[in-house]
Amino acid sequence: MPSTSTSELLLEVTDLNLVLNTDVYRPLNWRDLFTALAKDPFGTLFHEADRLHIARNISFSVKRGDRIGIIGVNGSGKTTLCRCIAGMYVPTSGTIVRKGKMRAVFDTAIGIQPELTGRENATLLAEFMYADQKNKLKIINDALQFSELGSFIDVPFRLYSKGMQARLCLSLVSARPCDLLILDEVFDGADVFFSEKISARVLDVIHRSGAVLFVSHSFDQIKKVCNRVLVLSGGQIIFDGEVEKGIAVYKKSGSQSAN
Repeated sequence: MPSTSTSELLLEVTDLNLVLNTDVYRPLNWRDLFTALAKDPFGTLFHEADRLHIARNISFSVKRGDRIGIIGVNGSGKTTLCRCIAGMYVPTSGTIVRKGKMRAVFDTAIGIQPELTGRENATLLAEFMYADQKNKLKIINDALQFSELGSFIDVPFRLYSKGMQARLCLSLVSARPCDLLILDEVFDGADVFFSEKISARVLDVIHRSGAVLFVSHSFDQIKKVCNRVLVLSGGQIIFDGEVEKGIAVYKKSGSQSAN
């Protein structure tokens, strides 16, 4: 793991574990059901609870200047890890130490009210994402202008196409930097033209932020954005280091799991 001095640290995760209890319903044929009822009527009539160990002994640190790509197959624990860091999940064990201001974006449409206009939703998003900022009106106006939605700004959000929805949300997301920025698959849904435009803006915000955790399935985006990669598999970090090496490890682990 790259060495860090204490004064530079923005995030330190130590021995993080997250275990969730999950209800599991198992279908039975009539014969199996009859036998199970005879053995354990209450357990059969209701359900069983399984424990899912989603994050396993995860430790890593983030210093100012780190642009960390988090990659892994679906279900490897990428979003879960980021949600733990953001405070959305409470770890079963381990510690998370954060320093500075953090902003995490998991779903660009979170907090959206379909019946409200784009302008009204932009105001709500700004209150949610930039609660500590004094110049929210400037942030909103800048984002609306950048979105290029024109007269649709004052049209109900439910009438927007998916591309238009992404334009509005991404324009707000990329408005200001922070100390620790977490971005989880934020480019989904943007049309080709706007995706190129917003990429430049997001890159600028990333470079101006203290450190970034960037979750993506796009190797091109990872290479463009990141100077370090974490590869997750089965809820564990199996690689922490250079981008190209990390991508190679991911491809190898993915091909092995497919066999």
